[in-house]
Amino acid sequence: MIFAVSKIHVTAVALGLATAGHAMARLPAGMAAQLPAPANQRVDFARDIQPIFEASCVQCHARGKAKGGFSLETRADFLEGGETGPAAVAGRSAESDVIEMISGLNPDALMPKKGKKLTRDQVAVFRTWIDQGMPWPEQITFFKHVPANLHPRDVASLAPNPGFQNPLDGFVDAYFATQKISWGETIGDRMYARRVWLDTVGLLPPPAELEAFVADRAPDKRTRLVQRLLADNQRYAEHWLTFWNDLLRNDYKGPGYTDGGRRAITGWLYSALARNVPYDRFVAELINPGAAAEGFANGILWRGAVNASMVPPMQAAQGIAQVFLGVNLKCASCHDSFINDYTLDDSYGLAGIYANGPLEIAECDKPTGHVARVKFLYDELGAIDVQADPATRRRQLADVITGRNNGRLPRTIVNRLWQRFLGYGLVEPVDEMDKAAWSPELMDWLAEDLVAHQFDLKHTIARILTSRAYQLRAVSLGEMEDHFVFRGPAVRRLSAEQFSDAIVTVAGLDRPKADAKINRLAALNAARDPLPLEPKWIWATAGADQKAAPVSHVFRRVVNLAAAPTEAHFAISADDNYTIRINGKAGGASAKRNSTGADWIDVAALLRAGENTIEITAANMPPDEGRLVSVKTDARPDPDSPAGLLLYARVRAGAKVMDFVSDRSWTVRGGGEAGSNAVELGGVDLAPWKMGRYFMDVAAAPKDTLPVQRASLVFADPLMTALGRPNREQVVTVRQATATTLQALELTNGATLASLLTQGAEKIVATTAAGAPTLVESLYLQTLSRKPTPEERGIAEEVVGAPVKREGVEDLLWVLAMLPEFQLIH
Repeated sequence: MIFAVSKIHVTAVALGLATAGHAMARLPAGMAAQLPAPANQRVDFARDIQPIFEASCVQCHARGKAKGGFSLETRADFLEGGETGPAAVAGRSAESDVIEMISGLNPDALMPKKGKKLTRDQVAVFRTWIDQGMPWPEQITFFKHVPANLHPRDVASLAPNPGFQNPLDGFVDAYFATQKISWGETIGDRMYARRVWLDTVGLLPPPAELEAFVADRAPDKRTRLVQRLLADNQRYAEHWLTFWNDLLRNDYKGPGYTDGGRRAITGWLYSALARNVPYDRFVAELINPGAAAEGFANGILWRGAVNASMVPPMQAAQGIAQVFLGVNLKCASCHDSFINDYTLDDSYGLAGIYANGPLEIAECDKPTGHVARVKFLYDELGAIDVQADPATRRRQLADVITGRNNGRLPRTIVNRLWQRFLGYGLVEPVDEMDKAAWSPELMDWLAEDLVAHQFDLKHTIARILTSRAYQLRAVSLGEMEDHFVFRGPAVRRLSAEQFSDAIVTVAGLDRPKADAKINRLAALNAARDPLPLEPKWIWATAGADQKAAPVSHVFRRVVNLAAAPTEAHFAISADDNYTIRINGKAGGASAKRNSTGADWIDVAALLRAGENTIEITAANMPPDEGRLVSVKTDARPDPDSPAGLLLYARVRAGAKVMDFVSDRSWTVRGGGEAGSNAVELGGVDLAPWKMGRYFMDVAAAPKDTLPVQRASLVFADPLMTALGRPNREQVVTVRQATATTLQALELTNGATLASLLTQGAEKIVATTAAGAPTLVESLYLQTLSRKPTPEERGIAEEVVGAPVKREGVEDLLWVLAMLPEFQLIH
């Protein structure tokens, strides 16, 4: 039955019938009989056909692409067909070419070739649509999308509904009105404090601070709590280190870290978080990095043959697009994407910015013979000079991405923060930022508010956490939210690190050591005393900051100290690695390929009053040594590369300063050269390393004696791995939200958790003189942020025993850790 359509559609149907003779199915009669019968239903294009096109057809035949000359961007295009003639005959589905192709009965004409194949039920519905005249609303097209969230917007044009202290809530109020939703109740102080503590610093609220907050009667106490927690720079940095490690593929072990094919950025990242570096500068330093931050853009230099889509320039393009622009280029790194509108040329154009020479395009690892045209993803936001050298191109890319014309950068990060705190993004998935937000005005206002406050992420975090929207009761989204409507924050699970930290904190334990190689005091002591000397990058030859031969040199200096030092350490950087000997004894060494970050090394025990001989062997290595790729993307690398050594020795005997630095006073020998004075290349800001203040902060810092209590600073153990901490070999923007069988097994039978709870119970019993009632109440407050009910108290006191027993405390800790109330953020 053909139902009513517009006049233009009736005309189009008539045109389709007039050309029926040109579209003849090629299926033999016996095979045609195997076609699924038309569905017995009234077909609605938007409901029944559009989703099939979106899932299986538009990747090749719409959004600006017309393989085989066939486009389905409009109904007229679809009726016109392609190189084999019209795609369909209105009213005669069994004779239409498109039905033959999507049915799968003829393998030689199967469509789609790469997209999602149609089921028999879908083919039946498609037949019905053709037989009913192919009704297609004029307003539905499949033209290339105009990306959303791309341009800035005048904040004055964004007017939230009045009557709210936080403007954010005015936009949520407007959204609620369109959805006919009423504001729900806000949560109480205890639940709010627990939620905010976990979201700002990743820890459960200490009972004493929690009780003080609950007792506070000031109307602004929630705002003051958020500000106080955000001002705790150490806890803030050690919590958000996890978030950014996931996004920036930074870790402390794994592929590449041991053989020099990967460089950690932990010291730079910790410092940036602890000091709340403005987000635009944070991004610029990752896109156009110095030595301390270069690990992200450099990616992993895999050993052995790898796919062309994983060579370092392509990793840079994928990472930068995904993390800072919310764009997934992974599919478009092998072929034109099937999940969005980005093409192979787009990915290679962005990757070309990081290539040292012409970048040949490879399609699915097959060289095409075409060289990539260097370009940014969005020409309207800014251009890259294709004739410029790589360093200039990287600087231009940083300027374009962080420039005022790019509205996508602030929108991507505020969307990530919203998703982090409320469980579901304003745009979802968060890496499909070309889609419109469920509240475009709220997205625009949050982004422009961030820009107006100099890209201060803590400001935006405070905006969200003090909003009424954030303080609503949590709702369950279920495992899949097909038709999302915002009603309040989603119930979230503790992250692997939050769960581990909570157990360690309640148990009163410390981690054995930090696996992250950083000196936290270098970042946290922002108001350091100035150092009296200025170190210089040195090498054996002039111009080594541009290129030097792959060779090792021994740098030597004899230092006379007036007294035995009471404290002494080296801050040292070397491109590519170093080994230190002091008075003939080993003083420290880097990995084979040093990260060229700033290492802090305690040398007080090796220095003495009087004469001290310092020898540092520094090696410059050929680039990409010992690695192969399956597709050669650059010319054979030049064996020469930048080389340099930078040292600050902070040496003190009480108040007496006896510092020395790398400069021309050092002698150098090696590489077949006779000993001579070192050549000064430049100061700490010298490119390509651009160490600057970061290096001097490390040099000025005392020994890091802070306790190691956070999971973000250590390797992933089996518990954290089971709970979803990724291996960070690829960018991870959102961790899996649903529980798994592995997690259930690890939580109930895992040796890691069992050991933590046993150690915790032993320490609790050994360090507390409290009786069972007091201890039970304390553990409930520490884990659940509330006191036990009378029934819970009675059972728990019986479990703990009187006198308190280790086994009883361990059992109670197990019970509390297994409660959904402990594991979830409500």
